[in-house]
Amino acid sequence: MKVYNTLSRKKEEFVPLNEGKVKMYVCGPTVYNFIHIGNARPMIVFDTVRRYMEYKGYEVNFVSNFTDVDDKIIKKAVEEGVSAQEISQRYINECKKDMSDMNVKPATTHPLATQEIDGMLKMIGSLMEKGFAYAVEDGTVYFRTRKFEEYGKLSHKNLDDLQAGHRSIKVTGEDKEDSLDFVLWKPKKEGEPYWESPWCKGRPGWHIECSVMAKKYLGDEIDIHAGGEDLIFPHHENEIAQSEACNGKIFAKYWLHNGFLNIDNKKMSKSEGNFFTVREIGEKYDLQVLRFFMLSAHYRSPLNFSAELMDAASSGLERIHNAAENLRHLSKNTDLQSMADEERELWKGSDVFVEKFEKAMDDDFNTADAISAIFEYVKYCNTNVKQESSQELLDSLYQRMEQLCDVLGIILAKEEVLDEEIERLIAERQAARKEKNFARADEIRAILSDKGIVLEDTREGVKWKRV
Repeated sequence: MKVYNTLSRKKEEFVPLNEGKVKMYVCGPTVYNFIHIGNARPMIVFDTVRRYMEYKGYEVNFVSNFTDVDDKIIKKAVEEGVSAQEISQRYINECKKDMSDMNVKPATTHPLATQEIDGMLKMIGSLMEKGFAYAVEDGTVYFRTRKFEEYGKLSHKNLDDLQAGHRSIKVTGEDKEDSLDFVLWKPKKEGEPYWESPWCKGRPGWHIECSVMAKKYLGDEIDIHAGGEDLIFPHHENEIAQSEACNGKIFAKYWLHNGFLNIDNKKMSKSEGNFFTVREIGEKYDLQVLRFFMLSAHYRSPLNFSAELMDAASSGLERIHNAAENLRHLSKNTDLQSMADEERELWKGSDVFVEKFEKAMDDDFNTADAISAIFEYVKYCNTNVKQESSQELLDSLYQRMEQLCDVLGIILAKEEVLDEEIERLIAERQAARKEKNFARADEIRAILSDKGIVLEDTREGVKWKRV
């Protein structure tokens, strides 16, 4: 398995620190509102990376945080006249609902920044003891960027070039030793939540939060650190500096970053009027469609969101669902149990699609090519199964389709529970058709349609689905 490492700017063979185990940290959202579809891309992408690692037999310790103390959270709390904690907890709950609807698996651990303050104070204290951090008169603590000699190794930025850039803009924190030094701890402002520290009553800088949570739940060294490419600098660069200065070890072996999401070829922004939350998209599409759309391009590529592309994703997903439903339906209605010899050859012939799928995913998680392999497999199934196929063949083909789709987080069969009235209507319609009472049969079809149930009469019997 090869992964593209932002650190080296090339694909590298994936070799975990500990055989059979993967320690993975993904930066989570700041919870001050509903998550937007830009937030959704790394959630879906790195959930899929995790799923494929597990498919390959790795035990994955997957940590993704919630930033629950931040200027935006405090601003929202002030606007609503409630506590920052109430805002963050509300939107953590909403975020978890959206993640569930996108079939993003819960992390092994979802740490909250506010519950890890003790660890942050300890790490900052350690950095000060080692000379990597210093406090100024108002209690702000800064990291000495130039003291960490490898600063810039992830973003490939040169400190002197950064320094020149800072000269042309207003430098905040005039009491800093160097304009490139960044905040580890800052004093509270009036009305803000705060914690006691040796330096002042205040709260942590953003960057220190992830370093501490990764250290606590995964250790000093981790296999994979991931997030959106907008986090490479300064967030991930600063995480490396803090963690490696404190721990004296390489922080993360592989750095994975997903590309930007544009809306109709424009950057998403509220001022452009093209800002969409996941909840808003969920009002128009099943969020499985959003997930399928997100995986239709390579994760490192920019991705353009549009209604046309979402409709295309919906059609593609429906092709897969229809093939799966056909296999399930035929399996329920066949009289044959075991595979015949020619069916065993058919089953063996489907191995090639698994190989194509794995080859794509082994090449830096190329989900676009993996989906192509699934489409080829769908065509193979549609072409080769029939009413006389054995249950063993049909079930085997279905289970294989389900296994591959599960890696991508695509659900083939949601548990459908028809209430007694709908079951009675379908049975009544069948009886009406047998009695050639087609007017009543059509009437029942219309009633079911109003309830969101579409019937399809096939040679194999009546099929139904929700719309």
